[in-house]
Amino acid sequence: MGKRIVFLDYMRVIACFMVIMVHSCEFFFIDGANIGIRTPGDGFWVSVIDSAFRCSVPLFVIISAYLLVPISGAVSEFFKKRFVRVLVPFIVWSVLYATLPALWGAMDSADVVASLMRLAYNFNDASGHMWFIYMLIGLYLFMPVISPWLEKAGKRAEQLFLCLWFASSFFPYMRVFVGNVYGECYWNEFNLLWYFSGFLGYVVLAHYVRNYLKLSRKAQIYIGLFLYAVGYMVTATIWYGRVPTALTLQELELSWRFCTPNVIFESVGAFMVIQSLFAEVKKGNKLIGEISNLSYGVYLMHIFILGAVFSVVQPMAIGTPLTIISTGAITFVICCILSKLISLLPYSKYIIG
Repeated sequence: MGKRIVFLDYMRVIACFMVIMVHSCEFFFIDGANIGIRTPGDGFWVSVIDSAFRCSVPLFVIISAYLLVPISGAVSEFFKKRFVRVLVPFIVWSVLYATLPALWGAMDSADVVASLMRLAYNFNDASGHMWFIYMLIGLYLFMPVISPWLEKAGKRAEQLFLCLWFASSFFPYMRVFVGNVYGECYWNEFNLLWYFSGFLGYVVLAHYVRNYLKLSRKAQIYIGLFLYAVGYMVTATIWYGRVPTALTLQELELSWRFCTPNVIFESVGAFMVIQSLFAEVKKGNKLIGEISNLSYGVYLMHIFILGAVFSVVQPMAIGTPLTIISTGAITFVICCILSKLISLLPYSKYIIG
């Protein structure tokens, strides 16, 4: 077994907390499938808090790729380890989200049947956060394909890939102004840079950072803070600026997409800062290591807990920012405790990974 990389434990815990904070904000701007911002203050605080944590999902991808690519050993063994730990708990919790709400009257028997049938091809509305697992499994499937290239390509080839990937990250904004871009049309969604786009860029980025990014600790912190600040300001400003005019959630969340240039800046900056702060920590903190190990379970279950916590916190009328922060923090703690308790059970790896 390889030596544990301590700073990744801290990063995984931070990213897990960020995800829960992002979802805590949804109570203040989502109403079903529609925009539900009730006051200008709600819109402002959602922009400030949620935009700060949009790097959460990219950080999870970077962590996985930093550890796994290029893959070593037999491909079959790689898939066995990844999919037992990821796929089985994913299936278990997908079924739970499709059935358990019936116990407290949120679904009837017809809804349960429809939800279970939908699992054959996609996640349900009650388990929207499961989109991440589909994407992650897709990256796992592709890692054996890209690993030989990463081993042989070299620094310049990876820089070219990352430049093309970064260029593709502007496409969501371009589509707002010009529509389809570079070959897109109704019979062809695969644009010029399609194969250089999406979360695969974070996989290559993780390999590039691990092998070629050689900066002093001080320089890395300053550059990281700058990149994060620029990404954050652009993300928050665009989101808040679209509040008065956006008609759909898709329009409103334009700057929150994980593969846009501003979120890439934010993600790279956050990674550099966290790595610099904790890279010299040789002996990991026991609590941080434990939460890091439990983070997948925390992610899988947190939507169940989040709504219940919000229903308790919201009537306290402590204001939008404190409600969001309190809901997220309490949910995180409860999920950590529940995941730890589940981990003590036999075969817990099939439940929380």
